Amino acid sequence: MANLRLHLGHKLGLIREDEYRFVWILDFPLLEYDETERRFVAVHHPFTAPKDEDIPKLKDHPELVKAKAYDLVLNGNEIGGGSIRNHLREVQSLVFEKLGMGEEEAKERFGFLLEALQYGTPPHGGIAFGFDRLNMILSHSESIRDVIAFPKTQKATCLMTDAPSRVDSRQLDELWIKVKEIKT
Repeated sequence: MANLRLHLGHKLGLIREDEYRFVWILDFPLLEYDETERRFVAVHHPFTAPKDEDIPKLKDHPELVKAKAYDLVLNGNEIGGGSIRNHLREVQSLVFEKLGMGEEEAKERFGFLLEALQYGTPPHGGIAFGFDRLNMILSHSESIRDVIAFPKTQKATCLMTDAPSRVDSRQLDELWIKVKEIKT
């Protein structure tokens, strides 16, 4: 949909190439229901904090909870995104529960995190910028491949480094990976 929106914006003259318009996108849902898996899944990631005022809704109405997540958009292109991380153990445990993760599984997978949270982790967050996408916009390029130092083809191969390539069998053995070749 983003590509269609941008295409129509350019075609209809709604996007001016000589202007830079920024917007922060907020109020993402924390969770959404996945019909295939028949459970809630994290919209951003499972460690995103819910908005403080929505924490009471988490137990009975998780679909109404908004996340402390944000995107920065320039001229219709996302150039950065991030979130405030969950720093309350009880709330993180409840999020795991809503994701269909039992107490034992949560402890096995994320026990280190849950333990750290019980000692009073301060609120913290971050943002990741897509500098390649920003360069694409500033240089008026049509494709991000025009500005990426080592662009990949549409089949995810790198013409400069010949990646992906064969991996030494010792490395695979060390990682307990077995490769099966498929004849086509």
